[in-house]
Amino acid sequence: MNYSAAHDIALAKLRETTFDDIAEYSGYPIDGNRINIEFLGQKFSVDYPSGQFFKDTTSDGEISLPLQILILHYLANRSLAMQTGQFITFKELPGGSIYSQPFANRAINPLVKFFGHNPQSLVETACKIGGVPVSLGDAAVSVEVFPKVPITLVLWEGDEEFPASGNILFDRSAGSILPTEDYAVLASALVFALRNLATV
Repeated sequence: MNYSAAHDIALAKLRETTFDDIAEYSGYPIDGNRINIEFLGQKFSVDYPSGQFFKDTTSDGEISLPLQILILHYLANRSLAMQTGQFITFKELPGGSIYSQPFANRAINPLVKFFGHNPQSLVETACKIGGVPVSLGDAAVSVEVFPKVPITLVLWEGDEEFPASGNILFDRSAGSILPTEDYAVLASALVFALRNLATV
């Protein structure tokens, strides 16, 4: 994928969105001409209308270009969708059934690989970045990656007959907020961020 071109398109969409709309729809606090963002345990701000990212002094590492694109997409969304509390799978997102196997390879399989041997460690790790335990499977936790976008990670422990398994769920409102392909990147980013946090 040409991330530079995608980034340019995302910036253009951000600039087409008024700052008032971003303040109203994003759910993020505003400070002057910047949007203050906490994302997967990192704190930073995004300048409007330049779209430039500024890292908080307490955060480590940089925000990769693919994740910057996702964040810009979210900031430019003007969806009135509200969380329904109803779970759907990736297959149930618009066009998701076509990409369900790549999604499993990219996000679900790593989730099981990293945490399937100790599902409770998934919950404990996710709670460090605001995750909330959910009564699903043998262990599950919901993390709001964006203010209007929760992602729920579910694990089932393996036994002598069956290996550990897992799933990643979204709120039914998800499809009206971001494109389906964004959720594949978001879910993968969440799983790997938790893996990294668990090994610290």
